[in-house]
Amino acid sequence: MGELKRILAVDLGAESGRTVLGTLGGERLTIEEVRRFPNKPVEVAGTLHWDLRRLYADVLDGVRAAGPVDSMGVDTWGVDFGLLDRARKLLGNPVHYRDHRTEGMLEAVLRRVGREEIYERTGIQFIPINTLYQLMALVTSNDPQLAAADRLLTMPALLGFWLTGTLADEFTDATTTQCYDPRAGGWAVSMLEKLGIPTRIFGDVVKPGTVLGAPRAELGLPASLVIAPGTHDTASAVAAVPFERNQHAAYISSGTWSLVGVEMRQPLINSEALEANLTNEGGVGGTFRLLKNVMGLWLLQECRRAWAAAGTEMPYDALLRLAEAAPRFAAIIDPDDERLLRPGDMPARIVELAAQSGQQLGPEPGEIARCIFESLALKYRRTVEQLEHVSGMQINTVHVVGGGSSNRLLCQMTADACGRPVVAGPAEATAIGNILVQAMALGLVSTLEQAREVVRRSVALETYEPRSTQEWDVVGHMAQRSWA
Repeated sequence: MGELKRILAVDLGAESGRTVLGTLGGERLTIEEVRRFPNKPVEVAGTLHWDLRRLYADVLDGVRAAGPVDSMGVDTWGVDFGLLDRARKLLGNPVHYRDHRTEGMLEAVLRRVGREEIYERTGIQFIPINTLYQLMALVTSNDPQLAAADRLLTMPALLGFWLTGTLADEFTDATTTQCYDPRAGGWAVSMLEKLGIPTRIFGDVVKPGTVLGAPRAELGLPASLVIAPGTHDTASAVAAVPFERNQHAAYISSGTWSLVGVEMRQPLINSEALEANLTNEGGVGGTFRLLKNVMGLWLLQECRRAWAAAGTEMPYDALLRLAEAAPRFAAIIDPDDERLLRPGDMPARIVELAAQSGQQLGPEPGEIARCIFESLALKYRRTVEQLEHVSGMQINTVHVVGGGSSNRLLCQMTADACGRPVVAGPAEATAIGNILVQAMALGLVSTLEQAREVVRRSVALETYEPRSTQEWDVVGHMAQRSWA
């Protein structure tokens, strides 16, 4: 790694996108954000869509702004997709996973195929946003787009196709759909057929690090190669978790969603994992991510949007100060309550959920923010305990990566609630993991372990030691009974 290499990550999250330039040399990585742009859904005739064409234009502008690079790769959120016709034209703007069309679809699927069979085939957590239930919504409504579709592409695969002309879903994102069989290494065809989902729309799945090709000439992009990293953003983030060798640790990839998990060499699909509703998603370097999706900082993002709409802007720094000063344990809610999944008046919903369980939560932003943080920390605790029980792993440390690793209050609460040290950083884990998987494909980094050594050399980490754990134990036992 003596020669400096310039590698570009296109990192698209549910709230914003950005291009991040990584310069790799001397076994150290430096990164620079080139351009950031919003990723705002658009509601049309009652359906919530991604504004994908606008997002694609922003991606192209961000890539051009980076200048010449050795390679580039795209990661995005999971579960959403686009449908192409036989002429490879997009059939409608992709629908947002928070759209109402999936309401009742999980139950509709389970009426046709049992929960045990679905989990046995896919190993994926039952959550209404999954691709499986989005497709079931198209089946039950006889949507003409499904009849006209020749190919389904997950979101990063669709952008990769527009960039290179190569049709290929990538393993880490394909596994999030609940349509893929990780043990068989292919789409769960017989299960999909039972649900009336046309299997013709599913195509090739490639490994992370696959070279998709050069950018289309007409785009005029400076990148020489487009590489599929861990195209699911969590897969890229976990690739950048600075695990020490043989460390028994969990991770929390903290952003719009909180992904709480451990890294495994094989999927763990059994009755205990099903009962805990854990998910087995593909990882980088032949790994699997045994984890649970927790609602995450979406709750705070949506509260801030509601307060802004009412005329009160709440910057994150000010909100954290208010939360730190607010009363402890005024109310604890289940952050994964399905009533919190979709856009709306989130502060009012949280106050109402607290009231329904006999808790008095004031409407002040600081109190609501503290309720969110304490509830998330306790949900992390419960999930870490489930992961220990199901995997047989004794978890000694929790790594927090992503934007939430900069939230000092939440990191300390997580250490207190879990009773384990929390190692925070890197905040830019998704972009860093994206860049390092590309580096592996280019032969600059040999293994996932070596990539993590690069992270440890390049990023300042902060450790939070647990304190006041007895108080969290009491509240945690009470919360666990109410969430059972």
